[in-house]
Amino acid sequence: MSKHRENESLDTTIDKERRILLTAAGAGVLAATFGGTAFAGKVKTLRWGIVGTGGIANSMAPRIKQAGHAELAAVSSRRMETAQEFAGKHSVGKAFDSWADMLAWDGVDAIYIATPTSVREEIGIAAAKAGKHVLGEKPFANLSSLQRITAACRENGVGFMDGTHFPHHPRTAQIKAAMADKVGWPWSVASAFQFGLTDMSNIRMNPKLEPYGAIGDAGWYNMRAAAEYMPMDLEIASCDAYLRRGETGAAVSGSGVIVFEDGSTTTWNCGFESGAGIMDLRISGAKGVIKLDDFLSQRREDNAGVYEYRSGWGNSEDVVIASDKPGSAMMFQDFAGMVENPEWKEASIKVSERTQYLLDAIWDSAVGNEKA
Repeated sequence: MSKHRENESLDTTIDKERRILLTAAGAGVLAATFGGTAFAGKVKTLRWGIVGTGGIANSMAPRIKQAGHAELAAVSSRRMETAQEFAGKHSVGKAFDSWADMLAWDGVDAIYIATPTSVREEIGIAAAKAGKHVLGEKPFANLSSLQRITAACRENGVGFMDGTHFPHHPRTAQIKAAMADKVGWPWSVASAFQFGLTDMSNIRMNPKLEPYGAIGDAGWYNMRAAAEYMPMDLEIASCDAYLRRGETGAAVSGSGVIVFEDGSTTTWNCGFESGAGIMDLRISGAKGVIKLDDFLSQRREDNAGVYEYRSGWGNSEDVVIASDKPGSAMMFQDFAGMVENPEWKEASIKVSERTQYLLDAIWDSAVGNEKA
């Protein structure tokens, strides 16, 4: 039997188009996922080693350097020439042509795994056994694979985090803190992440390297939105999903709905064949609706995050959440605080596993419907 929650009516009227500026401290936003506790005490600066020199590694290298409590110390690639080129571009002190050699070096404390999905488990487990903290790009091969990585991290006393940026921007923490008053019970979380990808040589289009295709690459964020803004302990009552494959055999789009045991739903859409970049999120409840047009990013000019709050007919306010850094830099900054706190370590693992659990559910349903 489904469990339902009731909401109290919204008694206050919001001035139409009222704009509010809310400032947030730039000292870390572990509140977004890890329970609302800011950094306490001394935080050690972590020396980072990057495995991989592709597009995401090049994007994140400057973010490591921008983050507090983070230092970019090393990079590894299969070819020394590529590693040295990356090191020169980003002023990295040490280059390796073997990630195993980098793990054996005592000059790094944490490893950022910026590789295709197919090899993340091997590297993640090896890093944990070497005593290095692990930040792995997402998605993972499946929940069992991720759990083998996180088990190794637990056993060796190192921290783990997945490479999702938006939970670390102060906007996420502010929305979560405001939801009880502004939304009430979130009976619907609806999200869309679409963009155009025409390069058939991109690894996302290679099912051997990225088995879930668009559902793994983009759909991960749809599922992370559900993990962030809905109760973590909800069981799935039903799941129905669909995918479409492109010329390489990769999944190039997906959509569907998950119904949870309390009657709430998350509806989602993702894809590589959109004529425009779309990053929409809508959280609905009886008290009001929170709407984001860019739930994965922030304003370029000042790193602020914006969301719209709607209630009644025509009442809305734009809420602006200030930040001194983008969410991607805050991720590495938050990581440094996370590894100092056992509760935060466990919370980081749990939200990653929850996201992959939901991702596996929609993938299995989509593949099942494809074969039907």
